[in-house]
Amino acid sequence: VQLQASGGGSVQTGGSLRLSCAASGGTFSYYNMGWFRQAPGKEREFVAAINWSGTTTKYADSVKGRFTISRDNAKNTVYLQMNSLKPEDTAVYYCAAPISFGVRVPTAPYEYENWGQGTLVTVSS
Repeated sequence: VQLQASGGGSVQTGGSLRLSCAASGGTFSYYNMGWFRQAPGKEREFVAAINWSGTTTKYADSVKGRFTISRDNAKNTVYLQMNSLKPEDTAVYYCAAPISFGVRVPTAPYEYENWGQGTLVTVSS
C-alpha cells in the first residue's frame, strides 16, 4: 500500500490542524494504521494508531486528550485531528502501516513500513 500524508501547515499555539493520509494500491480496510512524527534532531516517535475497523485507538501520552485519530475505509483515508497545538508538536508527521497484520495495534516505529511522505507541522508561540 502506498501512503500520502497531507494537511500540515503553520499555526499558532492553541490552534488546530487536521492531517489526512490517503492510501492506494492495497486493501486499506485490512490495515491497522499509525501516525508518527519526527522533530529536527530527534528520533521518530509514535503519535497515534488505529485498528483496521476504527474501534481501537492508541495515543502517546504527550498528545492524549488533544489529538484524535480516525479513519474512513470507504475513502481509504486515515485522519489525525490535532487540537490545542503546542510548539513541541512541531515536526514532520508521517503515516504508516504495520509490517504484519493482526489484532494488536503496534506503537513502535520498527513495527511499521510503507511510510508515506511526511507533512510538516509548525506551531509557533
